[in-house]
Amino acid sequence: MNFMDAIKAGFSNYVTFSGRASRSEYWYWVLFVILASIALSVVDSIVFPSSAMQPLSSLWGLATFIPGLSIMFRRLHDTDHTGWWWLIGLTVIGLFVLLYWAIIKGTPGPNRYGADPVPGTV
Repeated sequence: MNFMDAIKAGFSNYVTFSGRASRSEYWYWVLFVILASIALSVVDSIVFPSSAMQPLSSLWGLATFIPGLSIMFRRLHDTDHTGWWWLIGLTVIGLFVLLYWAIIKGTPGPNRYGADPVPGTV
């Protein structure tokens, strides 16, 4: 999956918490959200120079929270974990576990959450 496909998939699967997401889909989405956040922070600081308010960045965070959560669920499904494991990210150690699961290769072939998102990897 390329960068543009990952962005389209992130927004088209806005509230799809079932299925699986490949590593490339997840990491391209993360890259897109981070780059857009940086750009909007710069625009906020230019448009609102004397204010601590960052309305564009705040709206962006709200707009991408649900799709980010759904893609995290699907990425966890790809590693054969329930999506609710994202809650361990609320702990310091849990962040490292989530990072590990986001980095590793998903289970080859179909698993209990669906077909392999990367065809031909069986």
